[in-house]
Amino acid sequence: MNVHTIPGATAVQERPSANRPRDPESSAQSVGKFKALTRKNLDSISQYGNVTDDDLFAMKVVSAVLPFRTNRYVIEHLIDWDRIPDDPVYRLVFPQRGMLEGGDFSRIADLMIRDATPQEVDSAAADIRERLNPHPAGQRELNIPQEEGETLEGLQHKYRETMLFFPSQGQTCHAYCTFCFRWAQFVGDKELKIASKDAVNMHRYLADHPNISDVLFTGGDPMIMKTRVMEGYLRAFIDEPALAHVQNIRIGTKALTFWPHRFVHDEDADDLLRLMEDIVNSGRHVAIMAHFNHWQELRTDVVQEAIRRIRDTGAVIRAQAPLLANINNDPDIWAKMWREQVRLGVIPYYMFVERDTGPRHYFEVPLERCWEVFRGAIEQVSGLARTVRGPSMSATPGKVEVLGVQEVAGEKVFVLRFLQGRDPDWVGRPFFARYDPKATWLDQLEPAFGENSFFFEDGLKALTQ
Repeated sequence: MNVHTIPGATAVQERPSANRPRDPESSAQSVGKFKALTRKNLDSISQYGNVTDDDLFAMKVVSAVLPFRTNRYVIEHLIDWDRIPDDPVYRLVFPQRGMLEGGDFSRIADLMIRDATPQEVDSAAADIRERLNPHPAGQRELNIPQEEGETLEGLQHKYRETMLFFPSQGQTCHAYCTFCFRWAQFVGDKELKIASKDAVNMHRYLADHPNISDVLFTGGDPMIMKTRVMEGYLRAFIDEPALAHVQNIRIGTKALTFWPHRFVHDEDADDLLRLMEDIVNSGRHVAIMAHFNHWQELRTDVVQEAIRRIRDTGAVIRAQAPLLANINNDPDIWAKMWREQVRLGVIPYYMFVERDTGPRHYFEVPLERCWEVFRGAIEQVSGLARTVRGPSMSATPGKVEVLGVQEVAGEKVFVLRFLQGRDPDWVGRPFFARYDPKATWLDQLEPAFGENSFFFEDGLKALTQ
């Protein structure tokens, strides 16, 4: 039993360890109904472990700029408090000093030390956020469709076959990942948020675009919504003949990590599963696009029960995650996670390169290292786990996979190809970039062999003008 007295605490805390996952019923009883813990709760959260006063102050500084949110399931069942600050889920959820650049950290810290007004702190935080590339890869400028001069808020249509929808009721999460590339959705700035509750407009757009076969409900996290709200968006795919061409319904979610009770113990969990089963029975493919960053997230009984219940509906679970410094920059971690996913019936889907947004300097990994980690992991697993693709950059022109580093015609190069593109003709075409051991993103690469531009650049200009 881990028992410590924390300075300033009013009682002795029994600190659950991630090494002792509880059964789902015990877990449900210990955390009760979902309740978010936010920045204002940081003082009480710190009592779970040996968090110093300096660590706590740093959390408050960073969370003034970047969003923070968690819940008791995460802190009581996923984090091994004997390992902080090195525990991967702790770093996944709790703000760390290095997540802000030194000057930005000092700016907010100085304001807090001198008891600046909330307005002063918010103004400084907003200035810092603006420099953190809140909408990477042209999400707002290039992906949101316009028809007859009207901007269709809450929709993104980057790839021909796939449309994304951001339901406004799902633009939060059960907990926030510290690396999240959609952090701008959660900071309370309406100018940065992409969202809509207009199901009719979304359905109309789909009816007018018969080339769309896939709809991805994303956020935030759609699984934060009550089932009756989700039904308002999803039931039309069963009932409306005009939407018959939409064959694949994807739901992006981190709920299997941060609140698996959504599928097991929540009061409308059974209703949610019945809705998914109804969509499957209508002849459609339902894919839960799960985000698992570390095998530690898969160990509790309740997440394994949630996975089983989802699969029983006929839905498929696909798992994806970015490669992150300080969390999973190790091929053995990925190999163990993929093996466990396959054992549980989850399909390994993508290894992403950390996006060029938010605290990227804390998490980014050079592209060569990304490839080495992928290669070191994939060679450890059987063919059932080699469904995973990557390392992949979700960049402005599309999803670009790093195939490797090779010497070609006497020049050391990155070998790349498109897994998805704004122009479908780019997909599958290999191309080459000059080797750069420090490069962490596509826009840092230059064409190899003396070429002036990559093959897709003229087409990208034409598509985005």
